[in-house]
Amino acid sequence: MRQEPFETMVTFMCAQGIGMGLIRRQVSMIAERFGRKIAAQTDRGSVVAHAFPSPADLASADIEDLAPCTNNNRIRAANIIVMADAFRSGAMDIDCLRSTACSLDSLRNTLCEHRGIGMKIADCIALFGLGRFDAFPIDTHVKQYLWEWFRIQAAQNGLTEKNYRNMQSEARTILGNDFAGYTGHMLFHCWRREVKRMKAF
Repeated sequence: MRQEPFETMVTFMCAQGIGMGLIRRQVSMIAERFGRKIAAQTDRGSVVAHAFPSPADLASADIEDLAPCTNNNRIRAANIIVMADAFRSGAMDIDCLRSTACSLDSLRNTLCEHRGIGMKIADCIALFGLGRFDAFPIDTHVKQYLWEWFRIQAAQNGLTEKNYRNMQSEARTILGNDFAGYTGHMLFHCWRREVKRMKAF
């Protein structure tokens, strides 16, 4: 929660349809290839790390250089470059999106104008990068616990836009609006760890 907004956007744009291990590897590759090198001395010797690249760094990236960092998905790489340029130029006004004066629907609609960002990714960006704890991302695991634990009937149906919104509305009624996303994320981890016995996060 409360992650750096630009890094959050890139991370979730990389995250579509792949596991956590590969997501971490992609983000590390992006940092190593485009980020600033940071060297430090510790009592155990020298340590080298890389800062996450700035919007300007990724906006000027070549697709051929970025594609290997997105599992060779050139479309995803191109979408990240375009989004980074919008961020760099101010066309994507992050301060406006982060403001409580901006409704969640308006925030999500603005993010979804960018290729590579759908409703679920927009909600993830809102929740993790913009401090919007009312954003409630829904994926397969969330659908499963919404049905098994709360018997939300819409969770038995597909993830169409209409049904996605219906599930969110019912979940907020149960979990409360202001912190639905925060609560939902804790339930997500509980479902994966305790019910599905999944170890990778």
